[in-house]
Amino acid sequence: MAENMKQVKSTENIVAVNKPTLQQAIKQYKKSPFSLFLRVIVTMAAFITVAVLLFLVAYIVVMGVPNLRPSLFELKFTSENASLLPALINTVIMTLMSLIVAVPIGIFSAIYLVEYAKRGNKLVGVVRITAETLSGIPSIVYGLFGFLFFGVSFGWGYSMLGGALTMAIMILPLIMRTTEEALMSVPDSFREGSFGLGAGKLRTVFRIILPSAMPGILSGIILGIGRIVGETAALMFTSGSVADVALNPMDSGRTLAVHMYNLLNEGLAREAAYATAVVLLVLVIGINALSSFVAKKFTKA
Repeated sequence: MAENMKQVKSTENIVAVNKPTLQQAIKQYKKSPFSLFLRVIVTMAAFITVAVLLFLVAYIVVMGVPNLRPSLFELKFTSENASLLPALINTVIMTLMSLIVAVPIGIFSAIYLVEYAKRGNKLVGVVRITAETLSGIPSIVYGLFGFLFFGVSFGWGYSMLGGALTMAIMILPLIMRTTEEALMSVPDSFREGSFGLGAGKLRTVFRIILPSAMPGILSGIILGIGRIVGETAALMFTSGSVADVALNPMDSGRTLAVHMYNLLNEGLAREAAYATAVVLLVLVIGINALSSFVAKKFTKA
């Protein structure tokens, strides 16, 4: 017993001696030129990122807000009013249709990869490589694929349904990978505690793991929505550029991004294009704010 007490005291003395030495090392590291250089580089990178964002937002607001007028929100598009309301409605429709297809497939795929697939399964590696490859494909390639597959092979032509399915394929890897990371971030103690209380695998996944991972899942969905709202190339080849509200999934219709591109490309309504950019910016910010609010609710629950 006495020997153990001596060992404890000797250990405490070593820690007491080394503690000031460690603090001095930290101070010396902070004072070193290389550490100062790294701190300056990181600070400059953060400042440049924020400055670019503020510049873009300020430019869009300054150029677009003065051009907002009531005629831009008329239900029928004409060459005189260049109304953006039909494109806004089509954007909401396109987003909902794409998410209805991509979100369940992406989430269930991630659940299988994380919770059900055995470790070392070759299929898991193939799926992950495929998802990463799909994430790096340019949007114009997706547009050509959607046009040839849905428009030509299926005979749908330019349709909202073809555009929605093309966008669902585009955002599917993003939702699947972010959901997978969110599920893996849930501690194993949650699973063990649920199993210890007698819950089965399915109940554990849907009652314990998914609610805990919901903020991360919503982050992936937010990124997917942003890609849908801001996409132009893929939708120009699939959903078309008709400036009317699509009343049927097989109708052609343009989204806000395509509408803005067409206005700038024609060169006849640049002021309306700037105003459309403001509406598009507000739409994205509103979607992000709503998703963040929902994520906080899930976190508190």
